[in-house]
Amino acid sequence: MGENLKHRILAALVLIAMLAGLAASLVVYLLFRTRTAHWPAVWGAAFFATFPVSPVLQVPYAESLNLLLLAGALLLLVKRHYLWAIPVVLAMCLSRPTGVPFAAAVGILFLYRAGEAWLEARSHGLGAAGRRIRGRVHSRNELWSLAGLTAVSCAGALAWPAIAWAATGDIAAYTKTETVWRGDDLVPFKPWFDTGILLFGPVLGLVAPFVFVALFGLVMASPPVRRLGTELRLWCVCYLGYLVVFLHPQTSTFRMLLPLFPLALAAALVSRSRAYRGAVITMFVLLQIVWVVWLWAWAQLPGGGDYPP
Repeated sequence: MGENLKHRILAALVLIAMLAGLAASLVVYLLFRTRTAHWPAVWGAAFFATFPVSPVLQVPYAESLNLLLLAGALLLLVKRHYLWAIPVVLAMCLSRPTGVPFAAAVGILFLYRAGEAWLEARSHGLGAAGRRIRGRVHSRNELWSLAGLTAVSCAGALAWPAIAWAATGDIAAYTKTETVWRGDDLVPFKPWFDTGILLFGPVLGLVAPFVFVALFGLVMASPPVRRLGTELRLWCVCYLGYLVVFLHPQTSTFRMLLPLFPLALAAALVSRSRAYRGAVITMFVLLQIVWVVWLWAWAQLPGGGDYPP
């Protein structure tokens, strides 16, 4: 009876994960439609759904639910439905630690939109030029709503650390739990240099993180990525910045790239060629096999345990 119950629970969790993954793909499509026409949005959503680590969306893990909530939050952000985004963002912050980069992105967006509004006020009365500026700025109510979303996002980002502190009495309980498997305390940036030295040696290893960040900057400045708009580009920059500051690069890094899914639309916008888009999907599907075979089979490590997927 116990085994039956476990199998039923596992089957229910798999079903929930798959449904959340499917819903995430649909919301990703709706998000992409705010930036482009139907078929590029379809291809972008297809790139997301076939990304090499996308099989994780079918297993009882937090990724599918978090991506559904993240895509919903970004969709509401793009549509300027800031107050409606608040409960979605709170749920997202509790599902996975994406609250810190989201709060940073929303905070920077607020400053940017407030700056636009200030420039519009200064340009008032400048005729056609002033009207062009006013056509894309936020109203005062929208700015207040965006400020409220920023405050709630910051509170949501601190929810789990606060819960861990309240439950244990240790203000650092959350970060200690997150880093216990490393055997080291949380030191921003350092793990990237440690991993770089491990992979490329003492000289190139110190340079590698800077090269990685520079290459990402070039990607973010490319024409296809600029078509994503301010909100989605800000999210991608803030999320990668979060990874660079706090992540310990290892096998889970590939899975943690999934929240950068807006770049899937940029990849679809690189070319309208069906051959190109079909080749990308074919490559992604083949790399799914590589990822699953590599990381979803038990391989005992010398120090015990296994590489996380």
